[in-house]
Amino acid sequence: MSDQDALTPRVILFRHAGAKQVSLAATRLVGAGKLLDPLCLAHVFVSPRVRAVRTFELLLPPSSGVVAGKVTYTEDIAEWNYGDYEGLKDQEIRLLRKQRGLDLERRWNIWSDGCEGGESRQQVTERLDRLILQIKEIQKPYMRGEKPVDVLVLIYLARKLQEQRRQRAGLPRRRGASA
Repeated sequence: MSDQDALTPRVILFRHAGAKQVSLAATRLVGAGKLLDPLCLAHVFVSPRVRAVRTFELLLPPSSGVVAGKVTYTEDIAEWNYGDYEGLKDQEIRLLRKQRGLDLERRWNIWSDGCEGGESRQQVTERLDRLILQIKEIQKPYMRGEKPVDVLVLIYLARKLQEQRRQRAGLPRRRGASA
């Protein structure tokens, strides 16, 4: 990584994973001069879900040097609240919705229809927008490369963030982005 790249503010998304995958990723990606240099981290946002917290603990243990005051556990990046659909597969959700008289003319799509008893796309978008604003505030003073201000986001919603980014850029939805 060039010196200039090391000073360019970055947001690094890391999706929760199993212990073996996280340990391998930590060995390859975490450390001085590597993709994720703990000394360059200005802030870490972690979903409060057990898997995300455990991933964080494995990826950046206390010995890594990440200061506790730089870590925020936030519901804003918790997974989508599926409400009545929690634990159901797409086909089961579609069947349930048809039984309730919904989606008779078209198939259910989480991006446009949300989840009964759970969150709408708009609610998820509002949560993610709050996170994006926080990241912008952290990185804003250093956009000219004065010092490294990487932000790490340990998240379950990585796919949702990617899809939201595509939509904001005016790009079409990815194939299969319905759930």
